[in-house]
Amino acid sequence: MSGRQKRILVVEDDDTLRETLTEILRDEGHEVRAAAHGHEALGQLDGWEPNVILLDLMMPRMDAFAFRTRQRELGIAAGARIVVVSAARDLESAVEVLGADAWIAKPFRLVEVVDAVDRLFSPTG
Repeated sequence: MSGRQKRILVVEDDDTLRETLTEILRDEGHEVRAAAHGHEALGQLDGWEPNVILLDLMMPRMDAFAFRTRQRELGIAAGARIVVVSAARDLESAVEVLGADAWIAKPFRLVEVVDAVDRLFSPTG
């Protein structure tokens, strides 16, 4: 990966996991913002354009599907790569519906998230 800092939005309702992912990605040198659900994530996108959105599938208040619908309607963060992170069974179907670039099944090792982000930023990603 190039030495340029990337902007990442972590959208995850589990407080511990959200904080851990945020810390790990910051340690990797990225600018990271976090949100507990889709509605909060939309607020984070006001005037800020992430390169990648790590998006939990099932969240309170606004799940990934409602978030992506509203994000598209508003035309915000249109260039962001989407990585779905979920314990749901049919992730491939959700990835297709959401127009996501990748998915990571829970439970996962933290290195899997770092590797997925690195792959998205690689010249072939």
